[in-house]
Amino acid sequence: MEFTKQFLRAKNPCAMGFRWFVRNIEDGVGYQKALDTLVEAGRIEDALWLIKAFGPTNDVLKVDSLEADAVIFAGTIEVRSGIDVGGILYAGRSIHAGGGIRSGGSITAGEDIRVGGSIFCGEHLLTGGNLRADWGIDVEKSLACGGDLRAAWDLSVKDRIEVRGSAVIGQDLLAGFSVQCDKNLRVGGHLQAADAVRAGQGILVGASIEAATHIEAGWGIRAGQFIHVQGAIKAGESLSSGEDIRAGEGYGVFAGLNVQEQSWDVCAQVWAQQQPDGLRSGHFSGPSPFDGGHCAAA
Repeated sequence: MEFTKQFLRAKNPCAMGFRWFVRNIEDGVGYQKALDTLVEAGRIEDALWLIKAFGPTNDVLKVDSLEADAVIFAGTIEVRSGIDVGGILYAGRSIHAGGGIRSGGSITAGEDIRVGGSIFCGEHLLTGGNLRADWGIDVEKSLACGGDLRAAWDLSVKDRIEVRGSAVIGQDLLAGFSVQCDKNLRVGGHLQAADAVRAGQGILVGASIEAATHIEAGWGIRAGQFIHVQGAIKAGESLSSGEDIRAGEGYGVFAGLNVQEQSWDVCAQVWAQQQPDGLRSGHFSGPSPFDGGHCAAA
């Protein structure tokens, strides 16, 4: 793709950005060259506008290692070892790294992110497809994953977490705000959230669950240790805790919300050391028969 002033004007750029482009980028320059020129000049917002206006390419950047102040590439980035970027890291398609990724700014991929180490993101992390790290993931702001998420170690996010597929976390999941997972949520260690936790299917946690407001699952909820929240607990099917289940003051505990009442003793069992206060629905079945609820999530 080659750029001309007429071609760019058709996308209705801002006047200031268009004037800079006319003065600094020659007619007929390639798409990626235009992006590189903008990034080198520190015009990150203009580069982001350009890539969002014209979309991704099928180009592939293959390097042994990648270190830069900022990277905006229209295609796929493939790095044999690690990636270290001071600011933004953006790929129109996928990002693959044999080692880890460290970015002082946001990390964005239109498709998948796959790394053989850990991910540290200084701002927001956004992927249109799957996200997988063979170590842990640490995000200073929000995380949005358009597919499945898998982290072998901890997942720590200072703001909200949104996953369109399933999420599997090998150790602890720590969220500074809410957790929304459209399919299954599986955590090998503890799950802690400073707001609500919601899963479209089931929630399976090897240790404890703590949430500052509500927890809700379309299927069942199971924790190896306690389940303590400050709001309501809602399970579409069964609810199981290796210790106790406790909702917030004035809130209820609900199991079997998605099954018929006559099936509660089979499909809406509530397992805990003692019957939860405020149990509104479901069949209390006594202490959990599971082996502490522990799971190897990764």
